[in-house]
Amino acid sequence: MRANPVKAALKAGKPSVGTWLSLGSITASRFLARCGFAWLTIDIEHSLVDWETASHMFGCIADAGCTALARVPANRHDHIKRVLDNGAHGVVVPMVNTRQEAEAAVAAMLYPPHGNRSLGGSVHALNFQASPADYYAKANNEILIVLQCEHPMAIDNAEQVYSVPGIDAVFIGPNDLAANMRTPDGKNPSAEEQAEAHRRLLAACKKIGVPAGIHCYSAEEAKKRIEEGWQFLAVGSELRMMMDSAGAIIRNIGLNAQGELARY
Repeated sequence: MRANPVKAALKAGKPSVGTWLSLGSITASRFLARCGFAWLTIDIEHSLVDWETASHMFGCIADAGCTALARVPANRHDHIKRVLDNGAHGVVVPMVNTRQEAEAAVAAMLYPPHGNRSLGGSVHALNFQASPADYYAKANNEILIVLQCEHPMAIDNAEQVYSVPGIDAVFIGPNDLAANMRTPDGKNPSAEEQAEAHRRLLAACKKIGVPAGIHCYSAEEAKKRIEEGWQFLAVGSELRMMMDSAGAIIRNIGLNAQGELARY
């Protein structure tokens, strides 16, 4: 049974850096899985990725020796079970705001007696380089369980919500958290208010002994977050990397919006 190196690194107190996949490209996944990221998360919540494509992406990521994760569309037993049965090494669950929701997410990822995941599937064993029997016996020890913090309610009750046994990391979604912090008249929270929410979550996670993670917009931000004590860090996405690189080339050449050199 293949060990999950991301789970082991987080447990050892080490940072783990990956990125998000939102384009549904199997070919792009093959290349990025060999770039040096510890993990790649396939975003099934907000992208066009379907279940079959996700399964192929899990496989090519796993075959490259990288850790394949999935962000499911919602905290539902069937979504969690389906990505695990089709080869994900772990699951990122969005919008977990209460202890009951955290308990349900963890239970859906674990086989009895520690959870209520049902036995089935076939691809999962391939991605863990195991026989089905070996997978069923050892999967509970290797599945990575990441719950997202995206609401001020979860910040306020972080110690209670995220102290559920089995959680490997708590991951802030900065955009949704900021959106859910808006005032009744729609005013966005200030940068300092957002930073304070992040600090509170990090402090709560340190207190209960659960690694904290956050989505970063640059390598510089990721390095800063690591120094602050964050462990599970996503840097951008394959789409953002493509657009940033293309934009840098365009600006360096001096092209305008029509693809023409501005000085001509």
